[in-house]
Amino acid sequence: MSDFSMRVGDDGVAVITWDTADRSMNVMSLQGFADLEALIDRVIDEDAIKGAVITSGKPDSFAGGMDLNVLAGMKDAVGEDPAQGLFDGVMKIHALLRKIERAGMDPKTLKGGKPIAAALPGTAVGIGLEIPLACHRIFAADAPKAKIGLPEILVGIFPGAGGTTRLVRKLGAMAAAPLLLEGKLNAPKAAKAMGVIDEVVAPEALVDAAREWVLSEPKIVKPWDEKGYRMPGGAPYSASGFMTFVGASAMVNGKTQGVYPAARALLSAVYEGALVDFDTALRIEARWFTNVLLNPSSSAMIRSLFVNKEALEKGANRPAAPDQRVAKLGVMGAGMMGAGIALVAAQAGIEVVLLDQSQDAADRGKAHAAEYMDKGIKRGKATAEKKAELLARITATTDYAALTGCDLIIEAVFEDPKIKAEVTAKVEAVVGEDCIFATNTSTLPISELAEASKRPEQFIGIHFFSPVEKMLLVEIIKGRKTGDRAVAKALDFVRQIRKTPIVVNDARFFYANRCIIPYINEGIRMVAEGVAPALIENAAKLVGMPLGPLQLVDETSIDLGVKIAKATKAAMGADYPDGAVDEVLFAMADAGRLGRKARAGFYAYDEAGKRLSLWEGLREAYPLSPDQPDLILVQHRLLFAQVLEAVRALEEGVLTDIREGDVGAILGWGFAPWSGGPFGWLDMLGTPYAAERCDQLAKAYGDRFACPGLLRQMASKGQSFYGRFGPKVAA
Repeated sequence: MSDFSMRVGDDGVAVITWDTADRSMNVMSLQGFADLEALIDRVIDEDAIKGAVITSGKPDSFAGGMDLNVLAGMKDAVGEDPAQGLFDGVMKIHALLRKIERAGMDPKTLKGGKPIAAALPGTAVGIGLEIPLACHRIFAADAPKAKIGLPEILVGIFPGAGGTTRLVRKLGAMAAAPLLLEGKLNAPKAAKAMGVIDEVVAPEALVDAAREWVLSEPKIVKPWDEKGYRMPGGAPYSASGFMTFVGASAMVNGKTQGVYPAARALLSAVYEGALVDFDTALRIEARWFTNVLLNPSSSAMIRSLFVNKEALEKGANRPAAPDQRVAKLGVMGAGMMGAGIALVAAQAGIEVVLLDQSQDAADRGKAHAAEYMDKGIKRGKATAEKKAELLARITATTDYAALTGCDLIIEAVFEDPKIKAEVTAKVEAVVGEDCIFATNTSTLPISELAEASKRPEQFIGIHFFSPVEKMLLVEIIKGRKTGDRAVAKALDFVRQIRKTPIVVNDARFFYANRCIIPYINEGIRMVAEGVAPALIENAAKLVGMPLGPLQLVDETSIDLGVKIAKATKAAMGADYPDGAVDEVLFAMADAGRLGRKARAGFYAYDEAGKRLSLWEGLREAYPLSPDQPDLILVQHRLLFAQVLEAVRALEEGVLTDIREGDVGAILGWGFAPWSGGPFGWLDMLGTPYAAERCDQLAKAYGDRFACPGLLRQMASKGQSFYGRFGPKVAA
């Protein structure tokens, strides 16, 4: 069955309806392009048809873009010459959209042709906007929740079906930059104000308005096909255009640090395309798009940020169990974490009981939700009515009896096993026997905390990252006795609050903290060695980490680092490996330099807490070595410190799915997204080289870089992680 159908009205207007079966939103496939082209050919060839309206069979959206699963597999399907095969495939798409744009016009005189309008009932992104941009007029329903834009850059590619070339020629490079380089999405009215779409109409009048326009005998030649066309804002060789492209180049390199190939390719396609005619510009766009598709970074980003992420959100590792969606949630502890959990749950329509020791504390936790909604109201993203509805779902109390009827409890009290045990006992005394109990600890072993529960099979860890309302990842931790229903409950809850879950087995620091702490520690070690702090921080950013290790420890607080170090040392005894780190960390804490919250840490801050520069006192405390390491060495120390822990977590069974390892790393602590995650990066390096590099680093810097047995074994066989552990292999 085709995703596209066509009905010709008595007025001669063909309405082409896009309706992908079994999907809540339309996505384009290669067959979809073929089906659409067949209908466009009919529109052009049949004399009885006066023009067409392309719309959607989905009531609230036009299209969610290209099926990235298709893009992910395109390289494998194009034969021995992937570059030529991909380029030819992209040019076929360009030919279809150019056919829509010309609509049967005489190629020399541009006379004739049939008007084709796009009617967007709601969200239109990616190819879902590139097709309308090829149409002669774009109508959108006045649907405030709808999003219109080209977000491809966020998954490591750029609009390659003509969207880049058309948007720049329609708006100019400067106006198009936020939409292309940042992937910004806008509501219909904002998109019209920008010039992206042409009309915003009432939803019930959408198709009729487009049909009337088609029948009005409108001019349909695009500006860039007419003689004398000039690009808005100026071409690159004009005075104004020159400044635009200089600024754009600086902005791209400043934001991406040169590690995201799609951004550079996009800028090249725009610049080179602006120097030539439209059809040549499309070929240039296709060439750069092919270049990006062939780059391993693009494949890795699509795999982790779309394919793997989507699979995990749909329950790829959910155990068999009945629907476990949460109806009533109890949150124990109304501090920053508990308040954030209550907020996101209430946003998802869940009834929440927010409980703390004092009514004032509980009320402050609820006030966090009120403040959050007030900010949304100021930005026009919420209303007073929505705020009232959300707050009505949150009951702030000190009374444990209010937890009656809860089917999930999330405990977010102090990181003290005794306090957590007391709360567990009090909760289990009032909730039903089927209630699942989750602890939000970030470091304490789940299996040990579960010893305080009468029902350890219903006890699980749900580790949120701060701030809860912004962070996308939730780490679910199975204790030794945790049962399948508890895992299913946690996964279904995370799906309800629209976050991405990973499931790991219980171990010290679980997965995320296990990997990020060595990153911080390696940065601090290098400070003690006399490596320039600026080199450490910039090396991290230049390899794609959002924050350098010193800035990160300032943000999370140095005294928290001290607390974790002391607890870890007490647990590990003589095996504790981080004494050199503690010398620096403890000295900073003793000097009152506790990080941003104290306005003093590895960085200096002003009175308002704004970060100024690296603290000058570091040079006095830790003089610079006369022999500074090269950039790649610093980057490898910082990255291998993380990825080797990821490999060990897989080796030890803490991780059971490398997809969770990669998605968790990117969403949880920002591990170099361009790489696709730790396992994606190791596959780019190749396991033989990775093992060799481990040996070099271990010889120079110690056993923390020792090559894990699993990596050594894979290197000897020339295996990749996705080749050995990827979902296709597992299936």
